[in-house]
Amino acid sequence: MSIVIYHNPRCSKSRQTLQLLNENGVEPEIVEYLKDVPSKDELKNVVTYLGVNPRDILRKKEADYKESGLNNDNLSDDEVLDIMTQYPKVIERPIVVNGSKAAIGRPPENVLKII
Repeated sequence: MSIVIYHNPRCSKSRQTLQLLNENGVEPEIVEYLKDVPSKDELKNVVTYLGVNPRDILRKKEADYKESGLNNDNLSDDEVLDIMTQYPKVIERPIVVNGSKAAIGRPPENVLKII
């Protein structure tokens, strides 16, 4: 089973997390999620593996957060997931998935518990 990192190479935490995985002998599948946007179903799985709801993995300080309408608390989880596929910058990063386990690499050491 391969380990996947939803990665943004411009993000220092994402780069640090990838380096930490490599230092621990893990060569993950790298998904640059801003270029290769995860599907709604993929995001739904990630949220399930993390044990959170979609709003818990939003970057609320991104300009796209407000522009996309994600600041509307009345949106359903499905609506939030749909918007996340249209505005991937709002997705927290990095996220590492190993089978049915996932962790957000903030701090990067968080991912060590799932490898």
